[in-house]
Amino acid sequence: MKNSSRFIPKYCLRALVLCTALTGFVFIAAAQPNSKLKPTETVLLYPEGQDASIQQASDNPSVLSAVENNGLSGREGINEYGFLTNVSDSARIDLYIPKKPNGQMVVVCPGGGYGFVSSYSEGIYVAEWLVSRGIAAAVVKYRLPNGHWEVPLTDVQNTFRYCRKHASEWGINQIGIIGFSAGGHLAASASNLFTDDITRPDFSILIYPVITMNKMATHMGTRISLIGDDSKWLDKNMSVADYEKSYEKLKQLEDRFSMERQVKENTPPTFIALSQDDNVVVPGNSISYYGALTNMKVPVEMHIYPSGGHGWGFSSEKFAGKGNDGFSYVRDNFENSLEIWLSGLINK
Repeated sequence: MKNSSRFIPKYCLRALVLCTALTGFVFIAAAQPNSKLKPTETVLLYPEGQDASIQQASDNPSVLSAVENNGLSGREGINEYGFLTNVSDSARIDLYIPKKPNGQMVVVCPGGGYGFVSSYSEGIYVAEWLVSRGIAAAVVKYRLPNGHWEVPLTDVQNTFRYCRKHASEWGINQIGIIGFSAGGHLAASASNLFTDDITRPDFSILIYPVITMNKMATHMGTRISLIGDDSKWLDKNMSVADYEKSYEKLKQLEDRFSMERQVKENTPPTFIALSQDDNVVVPGNSISYYGALTNMKVPVEMHIYPSGGHGWGFSSEKFAGKGNDGFSYVRDNFENSLEIWLSGLINK
């Protein structure tokens, strides 16, 4: 697997490879190239489907509700790079619990412009890196928004509810989050739009994240997949009153999902990493978020590497093959820095 810049320049998917069906959903038959790690458990977030009448019980965080249907139908698909498409009722968590857990767990949000889920480079490979260090992982195969903007965040918050409920039996006392690209936007959203202590991450790791919905700096594919193209909201044939109402709603959504505007004092400690030459998600996203965190006195560590482009994830040569990791010149530095940062959070 080649690195970075060809990962999602235009979010173009290759031919999909459909896999074995389980309980009506298409799951990955061989989703772990060059990795022997298997999930300890896979948990369907909505085993009765998104439309099942499941009520969220305040005293029982393991009872989950989809709240809103993302409107996608048909079978889930996957291509040769592990890009999952059409994730809907099949939304799930792949849990990886180390034999000797160090007490930390990381909820993993793969990227994909909210149009697919990058389940290899930013999913299984991340889990293997974490588990090898005694850190549990919960890889979220979240529902794609399809213009239903609250859907991915609901899935991540439900993941936190489920994992908090079972943390003690797994030997976990600290649960953070990591996200990549649009998954970084999702992780940042979870880090700022949490509803309570259960859904608030204890720490946040953002790798080349989309942060803003401002059209001057955002990744437009991510913005369109999440909140819709402007043409959806602003039709010249609308009445003036309807146009103004729709324009106001669009601006409210842009504000809500621009994470540099949502940082507060209890936003969790954050680690950010990106490449200076990223021409998919411009570095201004991370830089503006760093500034917002600093202004609110939230502990933050940021690493900007001179090259690497976008999408390097955890596709080291171990997984991608020798010579196929364009981030190899600094990968050890990145991984060591992240490991030291995570170690410093234990027992805090």
